[in-house]
Amino acid sequence: MAFNELRKHISHFLDDKGKIYFHYKGRVSLYALLKAMDVGAGDEIIVPAFTCVVVPNPIIYAGAKPVYVDIDPDTYNLNVDKLEAAITDKTKVIVCQNTYGLSSNVEKMLSIASRHKLFTIEDCTHGFGGTYEGKPNGSYCDASFFSSQWNKPFSSGVGGFAMVNNPGLVEKMDALENKKIPVAAKQKISLRFLYFTRRYLLNNATYFFLVRLYRWLSKNNMVVGSSSGEEISSVKKPDRFFMDYSRLQAKEALRNIKQLDGLLSLRKKNAAAYTEFLKSRGKNHVSEGLFPNHSFLKYPLLVSDRDAFFALAEKHKIPVGDWFISPLHPVTENFELWHFNTEKFPVAVHAAERVVNLPTDIKRLDKVLAFLEDNTNLIEDQL
Repeated sequence: MAFNELRKHISHFLDDKGKIYFHYKGRVSLYALLKAMDVGAGDEIIVPAFTCVVVPNPIIYAGAKPVYVDIDPDTYNLNVDKLEAAITDKTKVIVCQNTYGLSSNVEKMLSIASRHKLFTIEDCTHGFGGTYEGKPNGSYCDASFFSSQWNKPFSSGVGGFAMVNNPGLVEKMDALENKKIPVAAKQKISLRFLYFTRRYLLNNATYFFLVRLYRWLSKNNMVVGSSSGEEISSVKKPDRFFMDYSRLQAKEALRNIKQLDGLLSLRKKNAAAYTEFLKSRGKNHVSEGLFPNHSFLKYPLLVSDRDAFFALAEKHKIPVGDWFISPLHPVTENFELWHFNTEKFPVAVHAAERVVNLPTDIKRLDKVLAFLEDNTNLIEDQL
C-alpha cells in the first residue's frame, strides 16, 4: 500500500509516462540503468567533473570508465561546449546532472547524444520536483535516477529510484527487479534509529554534533549512511550493493514527500532573497536568469576561506553545507582510482576549493542574512 501511494505522490512531480523502479539508494538505480543499457568493459560514460563519487562508482562497478567534462562556472553543470570533444567511439552514455537543483542545456546535450547515437541519463539526485523549460526534471532523457537520502528534496533516510522513459529499456529493467537483494534486518534497525534521532533529537543545539557523529559512524560503516567508508576509499563494489527498497523506507518517504510542495516554494523564496542580498553587495550569486530552471536544493556560494567560513557558521549555528568539497565529493585523495585528473578540470577544482551551500529550507532566513552581512569579507566578488 505504501509503495502505491508513494508512486502516486512521485507522479505528481514527474511525467507519468515513465516507469518507476525503487532501489536501496540512488546509486543503485544508476547501476541498474547502466546494466539495462548493456554498459560493460570498454565502454565510456561521460559525467561532469563536479559530482559525488557515488556517480562514477557504479560506472566502474559495471566495468566501464567514467570520462569527465569540466563545468560551467555559472551553473556548476557540465559545460556543454566541451561535451563533444570528450566523445569517442567507446562512449555509450552521457549523464546530464542538475547540480544543486539546477538543470541547464539539456536539449543541447540530447541533440549531441542523438547525433552520436548515445544513451542519456538524467542525474536528478538534487533536482526532484524541479523543472526544465516547463517539463519535470527526469522526463527528458532515456532514463533518470533520483535520491531520497538525507537532505535531498524529500527523504527516506537512504533510498532512490529510477524512471525509464525509453520503452526499449523496460524489459531489461524488469528482469533486474528479480536480482535485487532484500534489505537486511540490521539495516532496518539502523534506519529506525536514524529516523528517531532526526525526528526527535535533531535541533539547532544538537545539529553540528549529530552531523559530525553521523558522518563518522557512516564512514566507519557503523550506521546506514549516505556513503560508506569503502565507497570513498575503493572502487570495489560493496557486498550486497544491489539492494531493494524496503517498505520501511517507503513509509518514511511518503511522510516527507507530502511536505515537498511547500518546501519547493520556500527554497525558491529564500534563494531569491540570497540573490538580492548578494547582488546588492557585488558578491557572487545565482543569476536571476537561472531561476526558472532551478529548484534550489542548495544555494551555492564561493568564499575565499572556507574553513574560516565554516567555523564562523558553526559558532553562530548557521547550517552551511559542504557539497562539494572535492570535484568527486567527498574524496580528497587517490583521484586516479576514479580515472580523474585534477589538472584537466580547472573550473571544477576551483569551485570545489571554495564552494559552500547556503540552506534554502530554513525558516529563520534573517539569521542567515545577518551572518552573511557580518562576513561579507569572506565572500568572493561577482566576476
